[in-house]
Amino acid sequence: MSVPAGTAPLAALSAAGVAVWLDDLSRELLAGGQLIEVVAEKHVVGVTTNPTIFASALSKGDRYTEQLRRLGDGGISVDDAVFALTTDDVRSGCEVLAPVHQRTDGIDGRVSIEVDPRLAQDADATTVQARKLWQTVDRPNLLVKIPATRKGLKAITAVIAEGISVNVTLIFSLDRYRDVMDAYQAGLERAQAAGRDLSAIHSVASFFVSRVDSEVDRRLDALGTPEALALKGKAAVANARLAHRAFEEMTAEPRWQRLAAAGARVQRPLWASTGVKDPSYPDTMYVSELVIPGTVNTMPGATLAAFADHGILAHPPTGDDYAAAASHLDALGRAGVDFSDVTDTLEREGLTKFEDSRKDLGASVKREMHPEAVDTCDDNGSPQGGSESAQLLAIYLNDHYSAATGGLELFRRSAKAQTSTEAHTVLTELTRQADEDRDALAQIMTDLDVPISHSKAAMGWLAEKAGRLKTNGHLLTRSPLSDVLEAESMLLGVQGKKACWRTLRTLADTGERYSTTHLDALAARAEKQLALLEELRSAAVTQALRPHPSSTRSR
Repeated sequence: MSVPAGTAPLAALSAAGVAVWLDDLSRELLAGGQLIEVVAEKHVVGVTTNPTIFASALSKGDRYTEQLRRLGDGGISVDDAVFALTTDDVRSGCEVLAPVHQRTDGIDGRVSIEVDPRLAQDADATTVQARKLWQTVDRPNLLVKIPATRKGLKAITAVIAEGISVNVTLIFSLDRYRDVMDAYQAGLERAQAAGRDLSAIHSVASFFVSRVDSEVDRRLDALGTPEALALKGKAAVANARLAHRAFEEMTAEPRWQRLAAAGARVQRPLWASTGVKDPSYPDTMYVSELVIPGTVNTMPGATLAAFADHGILAHPPTGDDYAAAASHLDALGRAGVDFSDVTDTLEREGLTKFEDSRKDLGASVKREMHPEAVDTCDDNGSPQGGSESAQLLAIYLNDHYSAATGGLELFRRSAKAQTSTEAHTVLTELTRQADEDRDALAQIMTDLDVPISHSKAAMGWLAEKAGRLKTNGHLLTRSPLSDVLEAESMLLGVQGKKACWRTLRTLADTGERYSTTHLDALAARAEKQLALLEELRSAAVTQALRPHPSSTRSR
């Protein structure tokens, strides 16, 4: 990474109240002195990392080779080796940033490290690893990154309550951002009740930017109308500005005022994913358009260099800008873009990308630790060289995981589309159960050492989306018949899920790694799901297909 000497725009950005953080960390940056340089000369006051960054760092140079060979010779597991590498780098980064941390009274000078993304749906496991990261790095300017999944919110509150500073990551929607702010305050309240010093607890909330435009623009291009195309390239900044308005509203509330009076530090909004994905857009737009005092902008090296060279500062958003942002999101809805589906999709894809990067990082570490070893799984998650039955089981479970992914999408869509309060309530609960059932299958696969094939899971998601299309390529317009067809599809999906639990229950009689009690409970729950879906199907049939008295001819 190189940064031009002319950094007046970065100085102006810093003077405007935006904390400049670098979204990059590697031993090349640390050992080569470049991190010290950007901190000393380029107004960088923080560093963020993630599995993708570490995987990239490992692929460059040989600064990790000696440590990895030593760990391999010592019989250390791949996960423990990844933990050692990343915590060592982050600790070194914390030491470089320590003077900034002291100078800013702990506000900046922060370095972030992320919990294993594979734990994102397990609040307790996330909490345990966050605690371990905090204790292992053992530096006061650390931030532990926790994804803002629904289950991650519980972990965020628990970790903050213990006095651990947190970077909440992977936030896309305004509703989830409000949940994050609530989780932070709940953690502070518990910390206060435990007698902790609230001023020692710090947090940022990482609101992702550029990926929003990428997904929205893709959908607008698919619509193809002049009205749709005129909306491109504006959703990300609008969404971020509305997030900042939500932040301002939160800090004005009595709940926060009480915490602030007790010494609590504000959870600053952080603009993440600020590298521009579309080359037709200005390469600094997600920095220039989000110049808001009291926020953080974490930039990849290329964006930092671009802004240092030719960055321009826009004015902070006003009331009119907030109104325009809300109007833009409304216009997207009228054009046919379901923005809540956009943010849900981005969260799922973000987790998958982080999981894939973590998997790639583990594979790279394994190769360095044991150069003579070869990857033991094929692209389907099937063990190479294993027994035929093990390979078939891996394929079988991945097929069901793919089906569960598509089924979950169907449940979500059907619940959202319901106009009947009763049906909406039932389908919302069944959606929650479907999510839990997919997590249960994922845990069983982990227990059986069967890797999840994310390409297959993605195909399940895409298959559900494709099933919504007419032959003319337009989304299916809902009618009463839609409820019938969806209920039948959901019934078939749950029947398949029940068959999977019964298959695994049969195997449990001969395998110690299966929990018969758990499998019996899952099968019993599937039976109850089928009964509820059959009631919905019957009601939908009555509504859609049976003739009403007013429509019958008198004889």
